[in-house]
Amino acid sequence: MLLCSHSGLTQVEAKPVVKVTPDQRVFRGETVTLTCDIQRGGNVQWTYSWFKDGNTFYPYRTTAAEISFRADESYSGKYSCRGERSDSQRSDTSAAVTLTVSDLKPKPELTADPAGAALTGNTVTLTCRMDLSPGWDFYWYKHTLNSETKTETNSYRVKIDSVSDGGQYWCRAGRGKPVYYTQHSDALWVNVTVSPKAVVTVRPDEQVFRGETVALRCDVKWGGDTEWTYRWETEGTNYQHNSVRRISTQEWNINSVKDFHSGKYSCTGQMGTQSSQHSDAVTLTVSAEAQAAVRVSPQPWLTEGDSVTLICEVTGSSTGWTFSWFRDDDRLSDSSRGAGGSYTLSPAALQHTGVYTCRAERGRPAYYTKYSNTQPLWITGVSPSVSLVVSPSRSQHFSSDSLSLSCEDQSNSAGWTVRRYTDRNTEDCSKQTGSSCRIVSLSTSDSGVYWCQSESGEKRHPLNITVHDGDVILESSVDPVIEGDTLTLHCLHRSTNSPILRADFYKDGSLVQNQTTGEMNITPVSKSHEGLYYCKTERGQSLHSWISVRGSGQISVFNILSFLLAACPYLLATVVLLFKCYRARVPSAEDQSQYAVREETST
Repeated sequence: MLLCSHSGLTQVEAKPVVKVTPDQRVFRGETVTLTCDIQRGGNVQWTYSWFKDGNTFYPYRTTAAEISFRADESYSGKYSCRGERSDSQRSDTSAAVTLTVSDLKPKPELTADPAGAALTGNTVTLTCRMDLSPGWDFYWYKHTLNSETKTETNSYRVKIDSVSDGGQYWCRAGRGKPVYYTQHSDALWVNVTVSPKAVVTVRPDEQVFRGETVALRCDVKWGGDTEWTYRWETEGTNYQHNSVRRISTQEWNINSVKDFHSGKYSCTGQMGTQSSQHSDAVTLTVSAEAQAAVRVSPQPWLTEGDSVTLICEVTGSSTGWTFSWFRDDDRLSDSSRGAGGSYTLSPAALQHTGVYTCRAERGRPAYYTKYSNTQPLWITGVSPSVSLVVSPSRSQHFSSDSLSLSCEDQSNSAGWTVRRYTDRNTEDCSKQTGSSCRIVSLSTSDSGVYWCQSESGEKRHPLNITVHDGDVILESSVDPVIEGDTLTLHCLHRSTNSPILRADFYKDGSLVQNQTTGEMNITPVSKSHEGLYYCKTERGQSLHSWISVRGSGQISVFNILSFLLAACPYLLATVVLLFKCYRARVPSAEDQSQYAVREETST
């Protein structure tokens, strides 16, 4: 549609629009481009007229749709345009667009997240803040202003690999062609600290047992009052679809631990966006029910006055246990003697004879192991008032042989019975007659310790009896050997029940005499000869027997000398006094001669 105008030009129905680049708000020194876009103008050559605040603007007319200029405050105003064609037709005048030119060059503010110290291994996010419209590019500077990194957004992530990544940072913004830059921000100092390493600890131990309560703790050695949250990771466990667990508290408690909890556990500490170093993995091993085990040092056969230590251990674990001790199934009250898993008797007394067991516990609520194996202790009196007499008198016997045992009291044998302890239990000797017992046909199940027991429960004179199914036994004294005496050992054969012609004798696993007659003598015997003995021949090997050596109880030369030395001052004083008394009562030879002269003169 054509419209008539008073100027003689025909007005066409075309709508121009003014576009401003880079923005309607610019700063002194920026290059501004105004574009007159005639919509629905068709493919026609237009001539453009420009107006500022309603007045013509230089250049008033131009064949180009855009004009550019370097802005200053004088360019602030309202701009519009109009198009004219060669056929004397023209468009409407566009709506005015306001251009504002500021004299103040903008200066951004640089911030960091986290704002405090950054930890190595983490990322710091820098933000270049400006109250400006979009369209700016951002430039980042590290340590100096000589090199820059460009981004299209106002945030920049800095990977903190080492302490050297700390230091001064700046930013500024730029836009347009040629680029117009804002001022640089103030320098921001990024403080970098070596990231602390998380440490996992496990209570009560890395080796635990089914049913125990386990506490995993994550510690991050870091000063200040920083609040950490914690992330746990598992590997090798059956925590399906839950390999990472975020827990705000330091401790992760597992009640009544199961087999599937076995595996590797590690953690990291989280402080806002910063993380500690990942901890080393701790391997948690969950085993079946705990078993205590007891052993004895140096050996379970003692003479009253000796010292002995029982040691209680938990198989596969050694941390955090306390121990309880039992003798003949009764709990011992002196628990302090069992601190640290050992129970010491020094000196050992006859009443300490018995069968010992132990049990361990740890944690809250308490977790208890199974009771240990049994460990007998046998204490023999130095001068036993009651003796257990064995016939034949030896500690090893052939199976199918017969054995007689009897209790003999120096004053009265009544009230004593023979009892025994075997692998099965403690029981009376079979076929008991008064204070005597007879086993017609021995079997290996008869091996054990035999003793005399009173009606009140006193145990006296324990002896170890072993029964062998083989063809060779070691004949040795059933009672301890006295120091200074001769120790005689024989290697006997079942068929002849007499010494074998050639035999090797061993003590504590080492050969001490070989290819001898079936006899070995040690004289004089001493404490150093105590140990486990056995013999070996071409026909077989005997069982092991413990040979005990007891002090002689006689007064040694050293004791006599010590007594004399201690008594010498008193003996010397006595001799001097006796001598003085003697001289006072008996006249000397000179006195007697003078006395005789006086007698003769007087006559």
